[in-house]
Amino acid sequence: MENSKKFNMEKKWVFPLVISSLIFVFFFATSFNMGLVSSLRKINSIILLFPPRNSMNQTSPLFAEDKVMHGPPPPPPGPSIPRFAYLISGSRGDLEKLWRTLRTLYHPLNHYVLHLDLESPVEERLELASRVEKDLVFAKVGNVYMITKANMVTYRGPTMVANTLHACAILLKRSKDWDWFINLSASDYPLVTQDDLISAFSDVNRELNFIEHTSRLGWKENQRAMPLIVDPGLYRSTKQDIYWVSPRRALPTSFKLFTGSAWMVLSRSFVEYVIWGWDNLPRVLLMYYTNFVSSPEGYFQTVICNVPDFAHTAINHDMHYISWDNPPKQHPHTLSLNDTAKMIASDAAFGRKFGQDDTVLDKIDKELLGRRNGSFTPGGWCGGKPRCSKVGNPRKLRPGPGAQRLRRLIGRLLLQAKYKQNQCT
Repeated sequence: MENSKKFNMEKKWVFPLVISSLIFVFFFATSFNMGLVSSLRKINSIILLFPPRNSMNQTSPLFAEDKVMHGPPPPPPGPSIPRFAYLISGSRGDLEKLWRTLRTLYHPLNHYVLHLDLESPVEERLELASRVEKDLVFAKVGNVYMITKANMVTYRGPTMVANTLHACAILLKRSKDWDWFINLSASDYPLVTQDDLISAFSDVNRELNFIEHTSRLGWKENQRAMPLIVDPGLYRSTKQDIYWVSPRRALPTSFKLFTGSAWMVLSRSFVEYVIWGWDNLPRVLLMYYTNFVSSPEGYFQTVICNVPDFAHTAINHDMHYISWDNPPKQHPHTLSLNDTAKMIASDAAFGRKFGQDDTVLDKIDKELLGRRNGSFTPGGWCGGKPRCSKVGNPRKLRPGPGAQRLRRLIGRLLLQAKYKQNQCT
């Protein structure tokens, strides 16, 4: 009987003992794991204090500029089909010319910024904005943008440079999917289709810049580099020509001046450098060229040729056929039917300059571009009926003879660059 009572008392304690044991084991395991994690963190922090030998041997960049130039690893290779970002600009009376040039240049893979300057009537700017908004293809793709707050632009002054930089900044902000920037005016016109252009540039190094340049200033030294000018477009809302001030200035010694064409095909990497300016040269030169006669024909050339990382990428051609006087005047000849053979023989991508609805444009449309009745230039992307009323496959290309001509020109230019001929000299 006594043993039975003892057994029953021990039995009463078994259940609480088991429960308390389980609770103890649970808390012990938990505290062990937390201690392990804490210990691992301490170990890792100690390891970080003594990095591996190979990482200790790697010196970190000394300057902020180096961190930008050489810091993050390069992005993965872009798409095999190159894309272009255009600025097409005009002034008073250029609405129809600009609209025709835009439709001729259009391709769904590209990007377009349009600008009618402050001299153009409000009605023209509103009409352009309305046409862009109502165009079904533009609305579907969403790659045509208009600068609605117009800038005052004086061709011979720094306001044209400022407008170009404005468009570059917009394009950089809008999209990461373009490879080259091209600036055109409403008086320019393509001599090849966009399928031709895209096809010809498909094998071209995306770092190359097609920018006419020379350091042999000649008559420009005395008539453009040394005079000081003020551009009223910087501070007035009505267009006036630049005016000269005194005294004249000496040529710079901290950088070398270059001059060339105001029309360019610039790589995205160079555009980023000019806009972001992770060293101070682009800003210094922008201030210098504020008082320079015809600064659009020197600013970008002087920047690219004074930066070793970009000087070797400068290909000495602007991809245009332009007919000049000798020595050149402020504006080139207006091209006509008599210039057709020379334009084609030049193998250039664009011609400049053309009058509004000149018969030579109709000839280019028919014989070089295959364009009819004011439509888009036909390409592999075109779908729907009527043709090009809808976007089909934008990566489908149908290059024609224009691609062969342009490849021939690019081949000659790259051969010259290979032997360092006419490159930032």
